[in-house]
Amino acid sequence: MNAAEVRSVLAEGLPDYQAGTVTLLDEGEDNRAFEVDGTLVVRFALEPDPAAIDREARLLNAVAAVVPVPVPVPAFVLAERGCLAYRKLPGIPLLDLPQRLDHAESLVSQLSGLLAVLHAIPPESMASLAAVDDQPMTRWLAEAGAYYPGVASRLPTRFRPRVKAFLAADPPSRGHARVFTHNDLGAEHVLVDAATWTVTGILDWTDAALTDPAYDHGLLLRDLGPTALAGLASDVRERAVFYARCSVLEELAYALESGKQKYAANALSALPWLFSQVVM
Repeated sequence: MNAAEVRSVLAEGLPDYQAGTVTLLDEGEDNRAFEVDGTLVVRFALEPDPAAIDREARLLNAVAAVVPVPVPVPAFVLAERGCLAYRKLPGIPLLDLPQRLDHAESLVSQLSGLLAVLHAIPPESMASLAAVDDQPMTRWLAEAGAYYPGVASRLPTRFRPRVKAFLAADPPSRGHARVFTHNDLGAEHVLVDAATWTVTGILDWTDAALTDPAYDHGLLLRDLGPTALAGLASDVRERAVFYARCSVLEELAYALESGKQKYAANALSALPWLFSQVVM
């Protein structure tokens, strides 16, 4: 996947479009995205699944019709090539703004409002567009434990016993109704206007699913601090803390493997409120 392939899919998907500059925008665990002329994003799945690409395009159109913030709306889809293109949304990824914690209350309010809208969508209406992704808590804990040996040396010494204690403890009980949600609402997928701290877009709906409503709240806790727990029911808070602790180890492991230091910085900055202070 390179600039030549971007031009190839543009010729097929938007034959009247004359592309100028093509630059690599970002690469994550699932996708590689290119920016064209500063206005168009052309995204390729690293492991193409035509049915999944087509389903995501239909999901994006459905979500765009109901949520209070912009989401990518497909300009064209070439599912067999693992390609989805959309007009670039304004804003800067929240992960790239270290001062985000100074604006956590406003950001959490906006993002919690988004989650409230998503969680209110009847799950059955999204069943054809979003799969169930709701693994047992014991599996979450086991996977977090598997990440620990590879990241332990990067953890400040004072946090290691607390992380080990978390991994050795029983996970919270499930007992939740599944909802439709983004399912990956980390700071890297939230665009904001850095002048007003208004959320201007939500990216990457690849993992959207029917799952535990606490999961995305856990990612907000990881990336924006304890303010993210305000107003949540006690059982949702407990599970959100659990998911945040698991995901911070996963994020640090990803950062070390990929060399993306901003993810490592984000994970390490969350340790004080996840493993020192009482967040519940």
